[in-house]
Amino acid sequence: MQLTPSLLGSARVLTIVGRVDQTHAKDLEIALAPHLAECSATGAALVLDFSGVDYISSIGLRVLLLAAKQVKLQQGRIAVAALTPVVAEVFKVSRFDLVLKVLPTVAAAAADFDP
Repeated sequence: MQLTPSLLGSARVLTIVGRVDQTHAKDLEIALAPHLAECSATGAALVLDFSGVDYISSIGLRVLLLAAKQVKLQQGRIAVAALTPVVAEVFKVSRFDLVLKVLPTVAAAAADFDP
């Protein structure tokens, strides 16, 4: 699992590549931590680019749930974008699309956060 940060408009985009499963979920949690800490009412919104994620397990969803809760407490903004078909199905079946804002593309997510 790899995480690469970049900026698009006023949003910080975190491009995630690989599987988010039991083996890699802790790595994702650790990699997300500094970005989540800065995602507050006055900080940049976060867009998680999932175009390179080919699988997510329940433990991966847990990492995202905790991230969403932290950002909400900090009054920040977070979204997931560009889900692959397999990951989109997991989000749909688990109703995780109600936990996090899901947008079809990274550009759409970043634009959604622009003032």
